Amino acid sequence: MDILSIAEMHDVVKQLQGKLGKIKAMMDYDRNTAELIDTQAKLKEDGLWDDPNKAKVLGQREARLQEAVEMIDNFAVHIQESTELLELIGKEDSGKELVQELSSEINTLLQKMRRIEYEAMFNHPHDDANAFMEIQAGQGGTEAQDWAEMLLRMYIKWADGHNFKSEVLEVANGDVAGIKGVSIRLIGKRAYGWSRSETGIHRLVRKSPFNSGNKRHTSFASVFVTPEIDATIEVDIDAKDLRIDTYRASGAGGQHVNKTDSAVRITHIPSGVVVQCQNQRSQHQNKDSALKQLRSKLYLLEEEKNRQERLRQEDAKDEISWGRQIRSYVLDDSRIKDLRTGIEKSDCLRVLNGALDEFILASLQQKAAETYL
Repeated sequence: MDILSIAEMHDVVKQLQGKLGKIKAMMDYDRNTAELIDTQAKLKEDGLWDDPNKAKVLGQREARLQEAVEMIDNFAVHIQESTELLELIGKEDSGKELVQELSSEINTLLQKMRRIEYEAMFNHPHDDANAFMEIQAGQGGTEAQDWAEMLLRMYIKWADGHNFKSEVLEVANGDVAGIKGVSIRLIGKRAYGWSRSETGIHRLVRKSPFNSGNKRHTSFASVFVTPEIDATIEVDIDAKDLRIDTYRASGAGGQHVNKTDSAVRITHIPSGVVVQCQNQRSQHQNKDSALKQLRSKLYLLEEEKNRQERLRQEDAKDEISWGRQIRSYVLDDSRIKDLRTGIEKSDCLRVLNGALDEFILASLQQKAAETYL
């Protein structure tokens, strides 16, 4: 590792100080600090362990917040120490050994800053949570339904690569091939943080395997990702606003097909949000799972409504993220391009087998950079 000159060290420390200020804003350091104090106070309340699930969630939240706050605090201390040493070196005739030691420390700080910048990409309050993902075929019949199933396979393989467990909660099979829609649950730390940028419209262009003339065909499918909301976040749902329907779960046949109406569909009448679950044998379990999805969707809708209101008040214009096309998969040209970041790949099979990280990280970095501005 090259030894930095004193002038170079001054420049690097100044640069790191500027980045730290921006990252504190991006990671909402002040809010995290206040929330950490509040969470620690709740953990000391009498009767907390009367609700073990709530206590567990609060403990996990405290650990996450403490990690985020201490990472910033510790880095700030190291920068301050390096600044003081630089001032000392400037005043005294310091030996080569001290200069080398400080240069090594500042190079280490540069590496730590890269790690902090990586962590800062996951700055959404629910990034650590599990995720619900919905894939819906667009117009186009069998072509679009086959594309939706291809996306499902792609995301399950991607999830496997991150050691996320994936559960298919509800699936509607296509008329001839593929699927009309599917809901899956991704389980693992940062499942939502990693998958949230996949929300949007995905466009496929290929020579149709369902057309005898092998003509070029364009298909669309939508992906919508929500976090699984933990037990400490209250989402007001009035039972009178719910319509709950039960039906027999669909399947490929055989001994595992349900013989009773165990599948559950819940409609939240005021918002029109519909959730479904059929992967459990018990109607009660399917209802619980569907209600979790509903809480997550309503929470995210409220967040988006508040965001849009803030933008309206600021006279700003923005596009609802899940209403736009984010990626084109042009298979006959061996080209997959992310329309947000410009990242383009030619190994289509590898991407469709779950190699999505370069697209996802570029999108997260872009959002982080936008926060810097």
